[in-house]
Amino acid sequence: YQKRWVKLDADYLRYFDSEKDAYSKRFIPVSSISRIASIGDQKFEVITNNRNFVFRAESDADRNEWIRTLQQIAEERKSKAPERTFMSLTTNSAADLADKSGFLELRGFKHKLFVAVAGDKVFLYKNAEDFRLGIGITYIEMNVGNVKEVDRRGFDLTTPYRIFSFLADSDQEKEEWVEAMQQSIAEALSNSEVAERIWAMESNRFCADCGSPKPDWASINLCIVICKRCAGEHRGLGPSITKVRSLKMDRKVWTEELIELFHQIGNAVANQFWAANVPPSEAITPTSSSQERRRFLIAKYREGKYRCYHPLFGNQEELDRALCAAVTTSDLAETQALLFCGAAVTCATGDPQCPTPLALAEKSGQRLQMEFLLHNKTSVGAVGSPKLNCWVSLGWLERGGLPSTILCHAEFSRRWCTLQDGLLSYYENDRNAVPNGEIKVEEIVCLVHNPPHTHGIENTFEVYIESERLYLFGLESPDSVREWLKSIAKSFVHPRAEELLALDFERLGRLHYKGGLNLERAKEGWFALAGSALHVCFEDGERQEPLQLRKLQELCAYPWDQPFWGSRPCGGAWGCVWPPAEARLAGRTLYIQGERRLDFLGWVQAIQKAAGSSGDTLSEQQLTESDVPLLVDRCIDYITQCGLTSEGIYRKSGQNSKTTSLLEMLRRDARSVRLKEGEHQVDDVANTLKRFFRDLGDGLFTRQWGQDWLRATALEDEEAKISEYRRLLGTLPTVNRATLKALINHLFRVQRFSGENQMNTHNLAIVFGPTLFQTDGKDYKAGRVVEDLISHYVKIFNVNDQEMKKQQDEITAIMKMREAASSGTQQAGDFICTVYLEEKKTEAEQHVKIPATMTAEELTFEILDRRKIVMKEKDYWSCFEVNEREEAERPLHYSEKVL
Repeated sequence: YQKRWVKLDADYLRYFDSEKDAYSKRFIPVSSISRIASIGDQKFEVITNNRNFVFRAESDADRNEWIRTLQQIAEERKSKAPERTFMSLTTNSAADLADKSGFLELRGFKHKLFVAVAGDKVFLYKNAEDFRLGIGITYIEMNVGNVKEVDRRGFDLTTPYRIFSFLADSDQEKEEWVEAMQQSIAEALSNSEVAERIWAMESNRFCADCGSPKPDWASINLCIVICKRCAGEHRGLGPSITKVRSLKMDRKVWTEELIELFHQIGNAVANQFWAANVPPSEAITPTSSSQERRRFLIAKYREGKYRCYHPLFGNQEELDRALCAAVTTSDLAETQALLFCGAAVTCATGDPQCPTPLALAEKSGQRLQMEFLLHNKTSVGAVGSPKLNCWVSLGWLERGGLPSTILCHAEFSRRWCTLQDGLLSYYENDRNAVPNGEIKVEEIVCLVHNPPHTHGIENTFEVYIESERLYLFGLESPDSVREWLKSIAKSFVHPRAEELLALDFERLGRLHYKGGLNLERAKEGWFALAGSALHVCFEDGERQEPLQLRKLQELCAYPWDQPFWGSRPCGGAWGCVWPPAEARLAGRTLYIQGERRLDFLGWVQAIQKAAGSSGDTLSEQQLTESDVPLLVDRCIDYITQCGLTSEGIYRKSGQNSKTTSLLEMLRRDARSVRLKEGEHQVDDVANTLKRFFRDLGDGLFTRQWGQDWLRATALEDEEAKISEYRRLLGTLPTVNRATLKALINHLFRVQRFSGENQMNTHNLAIVFGPTLFQTDGKDYKAGRVVEDLISHYVKIFNVNDQEMKKQQDEITAIMKMREAASSGTQQAGDFICTVYLEEKKTEAEQHVKIPATMTAEELTFEILDRRKIVMKEKDYWSCFEVNEREEAERPLHYSEKVL
């Protein structure tokens, strides 16, 4: 027997290592317990359908209390006969209910675990058999969870109590798991009260279009309940036909009147009208594809192909008269049929006191008729495509319209704003019927969520439209800003880019792009900037990983007076297509273009800011593809090239002013800094690297784990110490872990040349111990940690023979180049190349010595200087590489090394 802390609630019997643990070692669904039996002194047995569990209490009295309580709860479950829980289902039905299930690696476990995402929880099982039996390790409540991608196949599920680090089999699998868990979090944070009330009607428990069970979306103007897949296709029909809202997340829209309206109309009454004549061959099912759903819904709602035509169809005057009569009664089905067969919701009634059907309904006390008319307030009643309307949200906004200036608080004026039927309107007050102005949602090209106090008001957002105008809105709370941004975004973002709406974006809009192998035509894409990641939904619907802007190799913004294509500016009017910004990652270049100067300038500035360093912690720095800060990589690379044999490297101090200046430049934008021999001194660069680590926020080893690293030095057994270091290495954040490996690898190389530089492992540890642990140098343990890491570098960091050989080959090559340079002989890697200017002729021929570090840009300028060619403002020169037989050529990127 092992002592365990056991908890029992209405659903599960769970046991934990201790009462402080948040996550169990094992759980047993109460619904699977068939019997509880006493089996001797202090012992009792919990018998499930598949396994038996034996427990021993501290006394017979405790045992009897456990048995009595377990029996009581088990009997209550059986007598109430509730719906089957996820835990107690057979394999097939459990798999059906799980949003995502399969095997994942989890740090801390030797073998893969079977993981299932179901509703608002994530369940962990030892294997697929336990999943089938419903007996698992633990489950995670996702209302406290947060999912974050960490590398190509890895992602973290973070809770206040523990970080679960998962590893999927592939990049695509990881994306699917992250998406499933993010949806689980959204469901956990939603409220199911409205859904339960809507589902109280039998017909509302199944999707009105495909029949899927438990649909949790709705079209609030058509008064139907639909599933998530059909909801996506409904949005594609546009807000003039169907207004889609969530039963669980869009809480404010669900008034008592609207819920009652869904009880009175709902799927049953609505489908008697919309689906009266559906041929079996055209009907869709829960397994229908997106294309089949789209075709069916267009026919059903846009074309009205299957509807039950009203006898007055085609007679506008009679339809309007009948509508005025119907709204004074409780016959909602009649009102529905009249409206969607052509009756005008704003038709004249002939009564000066009640000029509209809405006024007639109000006078007659017909609350539900009023609610239905309000949600279809601007319906024109066209035969094929009725124009519908609903209120998305209301609120007091502080508003200022401006072309390009920043407003202070005093320049704002208070306006009542509505988002309705594709129009964002603003009024003098909430009683005015005529708006001061309107913004058509279809003309919006960009939304911006500003940082607090950007425009003198704490919470503001910006709306850019096609006519080069910028509208600025301010609200009292950040929650209100987010609500309005989400509502506006839902109205103008294309359905294929709907996934962007789930992001906490700072900037969202549409731009043109070119990338990949096809650079001939720019395509339209939807872009969202969230933190330092640029999320893109491409025109062809292809899914791509977000661009991690801090990992960009190159970021260029072309001058505004040099259009990439299109007409030149003329008479003060800008060209129709603006030049692109270029983002280069490893093996991938993306050109982003704007059609309008105003919003595109904002994109360029926002991307440049997001691609820079934003703080003093490691994760906030510009990064290499391997998650090492670019600043660290630049310094290490320079010292490896130029300073491995420099006497006293890292012990000698560089000039303080030069160190300060270089560190500021690297922190501001390490991507643009090139360290060159002759321009920068080795000791200045070394001092810059040390100062960066000493000033680092949270430190390299982190405040949370720093003391554990120091305590590990007390272990006398060398293997136990190495094992502890490896364990602690696994606890570090990804960037810290990658940076530590890169630095220790570098110091490992430096000490290999201790005969020349006088810096052996012990001397390096004396310098870097206090630096990395940010101490005063009196505690010898900091130096011991660094000395141990260098001495056991291969074991602690799992460096294989191939990596070691590669490092040795690099060092050998560097040393040969240094020796050749110091002896005055030709530097290894230099080539004499023939370069032709514009055409291959003898008179255009130049012989140039090209070192290994020369870029295409440097070569181009050297040739132009030799030929005394003056660069004009609009000149463009490029360098092309041609193979020996002149069978193929390619242009070199200007920053690319020629060799």
